[in-house]
Amino acid sequence: MHVIGTAGHVDHGKSTLVTALTGIDPDRLKEEKEREMTIDLGFAWLQLPGGEVAGIIDVPGHKDFIKNMLAGVGGIDAALFVVAADEGIMPQTREHLAILDLLGIEAGVVAVTKKDLAEDEEWLDLVMAEIENELQGTCLENAPLVPVSARTGEGLAELIQALDRALSGVRAHRDIGHPRLAIDRVFTISGFGTVVTGTLLDGQLRVGQEVEILPKGLKARIRGLQTHKKKIEVALPSSRVAVNLTGVAVTDLARGDVLSLPGWLSPTTLIDARLRHLKDSPNPLKHNMVLDFFCGAAQTPAVLRILDQEMLQPGASGWVQLRLQDPVVVRKGDRFIVRLASPSITLGGGVVVDAHPRRRHRRFRPEVIRHLETQAHGSPEEILLQSLESQQPCEAKELVKRSGLAEAAATEALDALVKQREIIVLQEQGDDQTTGDVPAGSALLISAAGWRQLLNQVVVMLEGYHRQYPLRRGIPREEVKSRLRLSARMFNEVVARAVREGYLREQGALLSLPTHQVTFDAEAQRRIDALLEIFRKQPYATPSVQDSEKLVGPEVLNALLEQGVLVRVQNDVLFLKETYDEMVERIVQAIRERGSVTVAEVRDMFQASRKYALGIMEHLDEKKITRRQGDARVLR
Repeated sequence: MHVIGTAGHVDHGKSTLVTALTGIDPDRLKEEKEREMTIDLGFAWLQLPGGEVAGIIDVPGHKDFIKNMLAGVGGIDAALFVVAADEGIMPQTREHLAILDLLGIEAGVVAVTKKDLAEDEEWLDLVMAEIENELQGTCLENAPLVPVSARTGEGLAELIQALDRALSGVRAHRDIGHPRLAIDRVFTISGFGTVVTGTLLDGQLRVGQEVEILPKGLKARIRGLQTHKKKIEVALPSSRVAVNLTGVAVTDLARGDVLSLPGWLSPTTLIDARLRHLKDSPNPLKHNMVLDFFCGAAQTPAVLRILDQEMLQPGASGWVQLRLQDPVVVRKGDRFIVRLASPSITLGGGVVVDAHPRRRHRRFRPEVIRHLETQAHGSPEEILLQSLESQQPCEAKELVKRSGLAEAAATEALDALVKQREIIVLQEQGDDQTTGDVPAGSALLISAAGWRQLLNQVVVMLEGYHRQYPLRRGIPREEVKSRLRLSARMFNEVVARAVREGYLREQGALLSLPTHQVTFDAEAQRRIDALLEIFRKQPYATPSVQDSEKLVGPEVLNALLEQGVLVRVQNDVLFLKETYDEMVERIVQAIRERGSVTVAEVRDMFQASRKYALGIMEHLDEKKITRRQGDARVLR
């Protein structure tokens, strides 16, 4: 299915021609009929000789309604470009032609209307020669010119044939399974409720589907679908569609909103793009100037940031970043128009190369320009890899979405990059994160270069920690996670892979380099031996933490605790490991024999002071070995 859009100067007969071709008057507003001038978008459809029914969007030609015109031509396949034979090329003729060219419309036919009002054949020939000259170097350069008269019907059959031929050469529309419909009209029908219309792109819509309306994030369900006033169950890409929605009110929606499936698209206020400045513009485009941005049916003011030039001269192209005042929904590859609000003129247009750049770019940076060049012209593998490197690790489904590639192309490129080991799947094989060679959507990915960089960052961090604290077994996992600024899931996968590959050693809640060993010099060892001898001589009345630190130092004492030589049961109560094990065994055995024990009985059992008896019992409570019951302890 295809959509045709009209274009041309006001009062050159666009709406009259559409009515003559289709039998449908596209001017639906009372004011349009009173003023005999198209103000807003009109819609009709045409049966072509080949059997296809093509939708027609009739746009206003008056300069005051260019914004409405732009809301209609964003999703068209071919242009029906109208020039009146009695007037020839006029100001809005040129502006509409420039807009069609900036939008990259691939096909079109020029209808030279009001043939019956031309002075004579010689005049008509002059007008057609003028039109051909104007079309040189534009997207309509090779478009056929067909003189017609909507009043007499002359030339209408030839025009329909020309439109049929033009559409037959238009490339087939992609169906990537992710429909989006730029809403260009919102209204209500009594007994049915909210209805929106637009041109459907990139996928199918079905009755009963849950959909999302962006940028507001509203959820709704499709109650019914129509195309050309016929009920359908499934709407196909590149068709004019009316969608009856439940769950949202007319007042919730507006022209420029986008209907899609939940979770697929997200709004943006920052866009990277390639912008072409029209050669007949009066002045250069300057950095930080405010423009009006139009894409699909949406429009919003935007600040222009020129990244590779001081300013953009008329006729030049450049890399830009647009900061939008209001969030819009666009994808990579979408075309847009920029206009000056006052005086109201079209300045240029371009192509979105990144709909969600991670940051505001600095100007005149070669690495930024290389990144944009790759996004615009690189192979799917290059684009996918660069998208991953901009923020990693990330899930496979998020990477595909971020790249802007069609799902099939992205999956094929991802498969190739994994096989070439340019991209690493962090999860172990066999944990249901891969399907064959292609990672599942939830699989965490990182580039090979990113993996090396991340490993190096971790290794350098641990080397520094080991130098600073040579007597500690390792650094706490949470400290490493905090420094890397990774989510818990990503961090766990990174650590797991690094341990499998032998870069890290994991010891409970500590991480260390595999080569790290805690060793004591001769003087430290002498002090340790002296301390442990004291612990052995008075096993149940041991030195305090403070006294122990005075003898060996805080770092050495901490090392003895980490190695398990000593056990801390309370803030100031320490035991040798063998003493601790013996005490736990005797206490448990006593409870089994007696049913319970008190702190006083434990004190007497070991001939220790209450401090040590209470310390060991509260410790066993914390370990859930015992449970307090009145003044006694019982086993859990």
